[in-house]
Formats: sequence, structure tokens, C-alpha cells
Amino acid sequence: MRWTRGKTWAGLLAALAITSVTAATAVPPKGDILLVPDRVWTADGDAAHAGWGVLVHDGAITAVGPVDTLKTPAGAQRIALPGSTLTPGLIDLHSHVFLHPYNETLWNDQVLKEPQDYRTLEAAAHARATLLAGFTTLRDLGTEGAGYADVSVKRAIDEGMIPGPRMFVATRAIVATASYGPGPRGFRPDIDLPSGAQEISGVDEAIRATREQAGHGADWIKLYADYRVGVDGSTQPTLSLAEMKAIVDTAHLSGRPVAAHASSDEGVRLAVEAGVDSIEHGYRASEATFRLLKQHGTAYEPTLTAVESTAQYFEHYVPGQSEPTARMKEAERAFRTALKLGVTIGNGSDVGVFTHGDNWREPTNMVRDGMTPPQALHAATDVAARILRKQNSFGRIAPGLRADLVAFAGDPSAHVDDLQHPVFVMKDGTIYRTPQGTP
Repeated sequence: MRWTRGKTWAGLLAALAITSVTAATAVPPKGDILLVPDRVWTADGDAAHAGWGVLVHDGAITAVGPVDTLKTPAGAQRIALPGSTLTPGLIDLHSHVFLHPYNETLWNDQVLKEPQDYRTLEAAAHARATLLAGFTTLRDLGTEGAGYADVSVKRAIDEGMIPGPRMFVATRAIVATASYGPGPRGFRPDIDLPSGAQEISGVDEAIRATREQAGHGADWIKLYADYRVGVDGSTQPTLSLAEMKAIVDTAHLSGRPVAAHASSDEGVRLAVEAGVDSIEHGYRASEATFRLLKQHGTAYEPTLTAVESTAQYFEHYVPGQSEPTARMKEAERAFRTALKLGVTIGNGSDVGVFTHGDNWREPTNMVRDGMTPPQALHAATDVAARILRKQNSFGRIAPGLRADLVAFAGDPSAHVDDLQHPVFVMKDGTIYRTPQGTP
């Protein structure tokens, strides 16, 4: 939650009264914990299992099944979660913790005017809000002008200094020279502007930037295959196929996957041909291009909520009342096409364009645009874990996996809107949020 002058101290104190815990008090539990919700959705199928429970020991899941069949060790802590459904911790594959909604501060002003130290403190607050919303893992795709500060935020979370989700970071991202903001169009040419990403021209610079970002701690490399560089401001390809292939090949040599921002059909096609591992946005991709994604096994993160949010800010769109804007219809068409063709779709929202902690909006928009609630849950759990190459660590409720577990009031496998109501959050066996009255 971002605190503005409009927030009152009473509101702040009320928010602090929620039954969550800070990193200072969230001590990883030792021994055994038995979680007893009304239902468990494991991600191994589509239906939630009534009467099931989950046993956790020292940060890992040790058993799942009907409560009366679990061999619960003597002395295990029992946590009842009545009225709730327990799911794997949710995953958002496209976040920007160094951004906040554009109706608060425009992107240019955030990059140009907000000091990096301030933005890093904001990022820590955003990470906390994300975790308490039930998202235990993020792939954060670029600091948008804050350098390598995401590596420090990730470290602070990993070391228990601040609460937050498990993070996979992309640091600065890579763009073609003079193709990304702020400017240079519209600014005085004699001003040396900070850049929202690392600029390159040519294969040699592409290789160097990839190595630099990997060396500074990037888990993923992000490139911009296109941007609004057309004479008329239209989205056109920026990096050449050779430049993108150099980035991909260099990243893959060190075991790092590559995500590509690509909205135009040509930009998406070139990025897929270059061998990227995931496409972000893809709004104008044709059916033929989505078939190429399917053929190459390239994942797709639709970021439907980013389009909806900018429509709210700048086109007076009101959810549930207004007719979808042209860009929203375009994004829906792309999403339905990918879904029809069986493209691997991961949950990626572009949060930061909208409020951190409202990540649940993306799965709900996926259902609005054609998925079933279980499909959207899979996209945010086991499918997302596979895209991260971490399916053997988290993303399902199964013995041996990390205890990333979230309980939601109701049953999001039947009613996806229930994702708005987390009542219990555990990451790596550490409890960060509990319902009122739970010990």
C-alpha cells in the first residue's frame, strides 16, 4: 500500500492492526505444523479436496491428504483455517517493485525525479504488500532506472531483513539505443537523461550488457524487442535479430533465461526466433505468431491488468460499467488466441502499473477473458513454477516441496474473485499472515 497525503494516521494504524507479522518477528518455525483448512487445492488437478490437511516440517511440506489419515507427530502445532481453501503460494511472473501506479506519479517522473534510495524503500514496502496478498514468488522484470537495487532488495528478503516474496530479478533490462524513456524525444538534446534500461547498439554491446547484468546478480535477462519508436509513435521492432540472438545465447551460456517485452506482431516473432524463453504482453501478435510460440515452447505472460489499469487512468474506463477500450479488446484477442492454441500461459500482471498487493487482478482478468478459475490458478502456481524452472521446489502442494502455502476465504478454484481475501500466508514454512484468533 502506498501512503499519500490523503491517508490519515487512523487509517495507517488500522492497517498496522492487520494480523500479519514483520520480518523481525517472523521466525522460521521449528518442528511440525498441521494446517487444517476446509479444502486443499494442490495444483495437481482442478478440484479442491474437502477435509484435507497439510503437514509442514522445518520449511518443507511432508504430507498432504485427508486429515484423519495424516500421521501427525506428537506435539505438532495445529492451525485451523475454517472457511478457507489452502493453495500453493501464488506467483506473479511480471512485476516492477520499483514502480507505483501511474495515476499517482507518471512513469517519467518516477524515473527522473524520485531518488533511488527512496525508490528502494518503496520497493521494500511493495514487496511486503505482495507477500501479504498471498504472492510468495515474483519475477521482477526491471528496476526502471534504479540500477541494480533489485539485487539488494532480494538479498534483504532472503536474509530475513524485510518481509517479501521469493524474488527472481532482471536488474536493468536491455534496450536499443534511444528507444526507451525517459525521452529522448520531447526533451532538450543537450540534457544527459537517466535511462529506464541499459542501452546497446550492436552485437558486441549486447553481449557486454548481458554479461554485466548477469555479473551484478540478474537471475533473468530482459530485453525489449520493440517499443514506441515509429514515426507516428507506433510500436515497432528496436533490437535486431542478431542483437537479440547475441543476448539470448550469452544469457543461456550462464544458465539464465530471457524474457522479452514485445507487443507488435513483428517484435514478438523476432524475439521468438531469437530463442527467448518468455514473451511479455504480445497484444498485437497474430495467430500465426502464437503458433510459433507454441512450436518453440515459448511462454506467454499476457499482462491484461496493465492494459485495464492504463485505460482506467487515461481513458476513463470503469470496470463493470464501461465498454472495453480498443487496447483491452486487442489484449483479450491475443489472450484468447494463445489459450485456444495451447500456448503456455503464465500469470504475469505488470504490477507496479497498478497497486502492489492487488496482483489478484490478473488471474481474475484471465477468467474474464476466457480461462476457467482452475486454469488461472494453474497459471499462477505450477505453470509459473515451470516457467521459472523451479517446479521441483515450489508451485504445488506435494511432499518435498517448499512450504509456500496460502489460505483464501472461500474457494478460488470455483470463484477466482476469492483471491482477494487471503487469511493465511506461509513462505518457506515461515508464517507471515494469520486469521484473527489463530495462535
